[in-house]
Amino acid sequence: MIKYKHRLIENRLSELFEYYPVVAVLGARQVGKSTLVENLFSGKISSTVFDPVMDIGNARQDPDFFLQNITPPAFFDEVQYAPELLNSIKRNVDQEKKNGMYLLSGSQNLSVLRDISESLAGRVAILNLWPMSYGEVNEKPGGRFLEQWLSEPEKQDFSDTGTGRPVFDTIWKGGYPRISELPDTLIPGYWQSYMQTYIERDVRKVANIGSLQTFGRFIGLLGALTSQEINYNQLGRELGIARNTARSWIETAESTFQWLSIPAFSRNPVKRISGKNKGYFTDTGMICNLQKISSPDVIASHPLQGALFETFVVMEIVKLIQKRPIQPNLYHFRSHSGAEVDLILELDGRLYPVEIKSKSNPARKDIRGFQAFKDCFPKENIQKCLVVCAVPSLRYIKEDVLAVPWWCL
Repeated sequence: MIKYKHRLIENRLSELFEYYPVVAVLGARQVGKSTLVENLFSGKISSTVFDPVMDIGNARQDPDFFLQNITPPAFFDEVQYAPELLNSIKRNVDQEKKNGMYLLSGSQNLSVLRDISESLAGRVAILNLWPMSYGEVNEKPGGRFLEQWLSEPEKQDFSDTGTGRPVFDTIWKGGYPRISELPDTLIPGYWQSYMQTYIERDVRKVANIGSLQTFGRFIGLLGALTSQEINYNQLGRELGIARNTARSWIETAESTFQWLSIPAFSRNPVKRISGKNKGYFTDTGMICNLQKISSPDVIASHPLQGALFETFVVMEIVKLIQKRPIQPNLYHFRSHSGAEVDLILELDGRLYPVEIKSKSNPARKDIRGFQAFKDCFPKENIQKCLVVCAVPSLRYIKEDVLAVPWWCL
């Protein structure tokens, strides 16, 4: 029996279900949405899993009759396969006027969100569930340092940094729950099955893709572009597709939670800075599979090592902030002269810059982007800068720049 590993958003999910009639948990297929709900509400909630082919309980054909035979609280898994149900849920919620009635899950952000926002506006709370964080995989609490940095940036706790961790194994396996239980020899087979199901079910449902085979090549190419600004013209040329098609396919990858786009930070469109989105694959294990990286040992000398580490850290931060009631906005920065800041968090009128380096000894030459960012935006309230890396313990590179071990986040 596979052991359940607790998720960072458990407390938030429980709280929202107490105060909202409907809560939707959205995320990629097999990230653990149904497992989370079933363990958190074990014995307290009925469960129905919808199917893209079969009309379970005639929910699509007669959603009102289906709901009449379901006593809340109820969990409807993969609700994108029964969107007809949402208007019936709305009517029930408006009639009963109770909280904690329905939990929904879905693996297709675009279609599910559109249906939910139209049918359940003001009645639903939405949570995203990503692949497991490092702390979730290893059953260790995480996020204390990050939370303190965001809430009290002038105070940092240097007392508990632990010891160094082998990051390449974590990057190679990624955060999908099933993979954490598999021996390394079975992981490639898992990904082969996953990608086939993802393209044939999720992608076909969300978008009108002319060639699923070409889309599969597109996903493989995106894996090589993680942590880069995206040039749609170049992407289209590589695959022989139009620029607009490349843009549409990235939106499809986003809507199915495989890709995360982070906009460029800018207060003034006249300034000479890049306005392109930066993109990240949401799981490093999937990238390693797409790029045919056969083992963790290969990563150290692989051309994508830096991009993989940056992707891993960015997604760790994305996962950790999910448990906050108010989540920071995320941006990146790049000037036309090439100065960069990998990630900028914006919260309460303050900016928190983050640079990510796959090294254990970051130096001043690695933090030039921070000064360029400050020079570009001198009136902004910019807080202490972080360099997330493999440094053995927290240390200052300069007065306002702190090097942080990635495992301390």
